[in-house]
Amino acid sequence: MTHTIKRLIPTLLLLLVFVSCTAKKAEKQAQTDDAILQQYIQENGLTAQKTASGLYYVIENPGTGLPCNSNSYVKVSYKGYFTDGVVFDESDAQGISFNLNGVIEGWTEGIPYFKEGGNGKLLLPSALAYGKSGTSGIPPNSVLIFDVKLLEVL
Repeated sequence: MTHTIKRLIPTLLLLLVFVSCTAKKAEKQAQTDDAILQQYIQENGLTAQKTASGLYYVIENPGTGLPCNSNSYVKVSYKGYFTDGVVFDESDAQGISFNLNGVIEGWTEGIPYFKEGGNGKLLLPSALAYGKSGTSGIPPNSVLIFDVKLLEVL
């Protein structure tokens, strides 16, 4: 039994080092993203609120209709772009419908700040968007900005 434990110790130490390095990289990326977002907010004269997760949001119009939550099915119109203004995705004015628990974390967290008819901006650190993997047309560790309008809570 003791021999088995002695063989496991190096493996456990390697695992601990890997987890520690991964956490440090994530923390450094979060700091980098936050600096980018703060600069964007300042350069664009925005008054943004920050959440504990690192999401910034700007409520231009809170809306007067139904509220939603992270499990709601909603219809949203949006434009997504990088901090340099390059648009990577956009809905038409009629918007798209989806369940908030099936989209990127920044939308799941941010869209419930609006009621039906409300609109504003969601400023996402990469961890709340597509993270270190990125996705088609969005490089890894990209900070993203979304203009969103909550058209309807379905």
